[in-house]
Amino acid sequence: QVQLVESGGGLVQVGESLRLSCAASGSILFITDMGWYRQAPGKQRELVAVISSDNRPNYADSVKARFTISRDNAKSTVYLHVNSLRPEDTAVYYCYVRAVTRLYRPPGDYWGQGTQVTVSS
Repeated sequence: QVQLVESGGGLVQVGESLRLSCAASGSILFITDMGWYRQAPGKQRELVAVISSDNRPNYADSVKARFTISRDNAKSTVYLHVNSLRPEDTAVYYCYVRAVTRLYRPPGDYWGQGTQVTVSS
């Protein structure tokens, strides 16, 4: 029904930046929230940032002032600009989309396959 394709992860040095992208496609009528989660080795998946359909962002405290989430509704794409990267930001980053795919049905949650971000000191 909904496919999410992520890109932009990689290996960087402390203090460097990346831009993660996630494009949604498929039988989508409307996208509500779009966002990013991450999971570090041995830890639970955690929210990084989410942005609503009217462009209101929310961030985890650990990334505020360093990460910026944005979306392009025409392209069904969400971006995460990650700046001033730290070793503790190392994780697999997962794209998340809440989308309506059928009339009169509640939205469903969809996940990308994940993209690895590794920050080397």
